Amino acid sequence: MAEVSQGEPVPLTAEEEAFVRAFGRALLTVPRALDADLLQEQRMSVNEYMTLVHLSEAPCRRLRMSELAAVNALSLSGMTRIMNRLEVLGLVQRQRCASDARGLEAVLTDAGLERLRQAWPTHLNSVRRHVLDHLRAVDLPAITTALQHFAADAQCDPEQDITIGR
Repeated sequence: MAEVSQGEPVPLTAEEEAFVRAFGRALLTVPRALDADLLQEQRMSVNEYMTLVHLSEAPCRRLRMSELAAVNALSLSGMTRIMNRLEVLGLVQRQRCASDARGLEAVLTDAGLERLRQAWPTHLNSVRRHVLDHLRAVDLPAITTALQHFAADAQCDPEQDITIGR
């Protein structure tokens, strides 16, 4: 593997170039496919589904809005839009933080937990079909570690505007 340095750029090998292109394409197409399956079968987006998932896993099924936005890799305004829709459906509530009256917490309702249970089989089947079924010969722990390193190295602020050429 070529070493990254501050000096002259090192061209990609043919194998590296093929990987980068395939990875980039997967980053675009797989989330769209997962979203399409949930929308078609459950009338729920992946972002809505993952919001319910994160809340279901949180202590007392509640998270500060800023934390929920961060784990969903969304801006606070994007998270607010998702919460608005889920709140209208009775799946979540917003409540003042007990420890900090200025902050808001998102709380998963019993109806939200039940809705998550209904949507789970659709998401599971979609993930298997679009991702896991293609990884039969791959060392999953190794690729999981690599993806975790990718994500940790590429942490960005979703509130920050990213414009090419700035």
